[in-house]
Amino acid sequence: MSELSPKLAQNGTIKNIDSSSTVAETEDIDFSKLSERPRPLTMERQRSYDERSFLSELSVGMSPRLSIRNIDSYSRNIDHLDTVFSPCRRSGFNTPRSAMDFEPHPMFAEAWEGLRRSLVFFRGKPVGTIAALDNSDEELNYDQVVFVRDFVPSALAFLMNGEPEIVRNFLVKTLRLQSWEKKVDRFQLGEGVMPASFKVLHDPVRNSDTLIADFGESAIGRVAPVDSGFWWIILLRAYTKSTGDSTLAELPECQKGMRLILTLCLSEGFDTFPTLLCADGCCMIDRRMGVYGYPIEIQALFFMALRCALLLLKQDDQGKEFIERIVKRLHALSYHMRSYFWLDMKQLNDIYRYKTEEYSHTAVNKFNVIPDSIPEWIFDFMPTYGGYFIGNVSPARMDFRWFCLGNCVAILSSLATPEQSTAIMDLIESRWEELVGDMPLKVCYPAIEGHEWRIVTGCDPKNTRWSYHNGGSWPVLLWLLTAACIKTGRPQIARRAIELAESRLVKDSWPEYYDGKLGRFIGKQARKFQTWSVAGYLVAKMMLEDPSHLGMISLEEDKQMKPLIKRSASWTF
Repeated sequence: MSELSPKLAQNGTIKNIDSSSTVAETEDIDFSKLSERPRPLTMERQRSYDERSFLSELSVGMSPRLSIRNIDSYSRNIDHLDTVFSPCRRSGFNTPRSAMDFEPHPMFAEAWEGLRRSLVFFRGKPVGTIAALDNSDEELNYDQVVFVRDFVPSALAFLMNGEPEIVRNFLVKTLRLQSWEKKVDRFQLGEGVMPASFKVLHDPVRNSDTLIADFGESAIGRVAPVDSGFWWIILLRAYTKSTGDSTLAELPECQKGMRLILTLCLSEGFDTFPTLLCADGCCMIDRRMGVYGYPIEIQALFFMALRCALLLLKQDDQGKEFIERIVKRLHALSYHMRSYFWLDMKQLNDIYRYKTEEYSHTAVNKFNVIPDSIPEWIFDFMPTYGGYFIGNVSPARMDFRWFCLGNCVAILSSLATPEQSTAIMDLIESRWEELVGDMPLKVCYPAIEGHEWRIVTGCDPKNTRWSYHNGGSWPVLLWLLTAACIKTGRPQIARRAIELAESRLVKDSWPEYYDGKLGRFIGKQARKFQTWSVAGYLVAKMMLEDPSHLGMISLEEDKQMKPLIKRSASWTF
């Protein structure tokens, strides 16, 4: 067994702290029946649990919005969460659960060793995992303790292994960070913004730890992370589902945190669409890649977070108001996405024949898309049977690129109908070489190059064709593909992808991403020993061997949201 990486101290001394950083010490839903609250269930930790079953309300007060001056009092108030709620105590972070009834691949144990070495501690308790253990370039921000989105597969791995403490600690700490004052230059961000990442600074002289958060003020392009709040809600629901314990989610602090996030994304404006308008670089694709507007990744995460919040919000006066707003938005969002973002052979042919400059409510080409703007590659890429949610739709613009994360989350959240989910899997099978190749999985397809690359990316040297976010292959996406495969009854697709990954990842030292049309080459700027590459493999492997784990990250379709769409040739089998 090869050594995964050098050992890491619990908290290393972090250098070159940006002065602008914030520093302080530290299911099948029937909307009409939401008022019905089932009796709490006592079930095995790894099995399904009805997250609508809540325990009695706790009498823990929530402080008003806090500044740096009174953060200590808030810390004492919220720190009690670290010790009070521990439904699944374990004796340590040493080995995978012995209860697994399958013979793991030899790299499985090594992956667990690497994941545990990535743990970072705050005041003696694990609060997250470092982005990468390859510290060859300190100028990059990979020394951040936790990127919120990066921690999700690590959190799921620990939940599946019966170790929820670290996940609870992470949820509590990021909730505290949400309450801090957030400024970029002289502009104050919305109260509900969750951090993109945070560090733990250890002072060996005083023997104290300090949290340092980044809300986008230190990020490339200075873009706030739109997806962080959505992932936080999704992870809170996964924790509740996995442990069978709803007391954490029911706390006034967590309830308020969810409401603050929802306030940001449900606020009224000038938009005529239910989708969220976003800047480039606001999600996993955190550099300029032409995803500004209404990117599929954000819309799918938005949909899933709304559905999770619907299950987690208490039905008090404040909760009911948000529940009503969520229900209305879900209906509008599901119709919009399923109608206008969906593409298959029939819809592609319709767009190809669109007339333009149509007025009135009878217009067929509602976004005035010019047929000549359809890229040539899509005609060969689109199979007879199959389809997917395209990357972006806005006035006179359709981004036909395939984005893996958005489509997989659409399946898991049931934004995609069962027929659409099946069509997405058909597309992956039909276009295996393009979307999977030698290493799963293309973050987007195809790559942009030439003059288009210069205009769209601003000549970004990291996002050259078939590299990084521009058609690179990311092993972390393996867990999302596996979850989607299990939900659609196609586990053989996941097994094939996992076998590909097992043939390369350990030998290549768990790189962040791969380059090339087929993903044959380790990314030219890829960090080695990337934690979410390790965690993505572990989650995929455990989920495939025990499909009951799918319940913590999957939601069943709500039939009330199903629109009447009868145009997809890919739905006929």
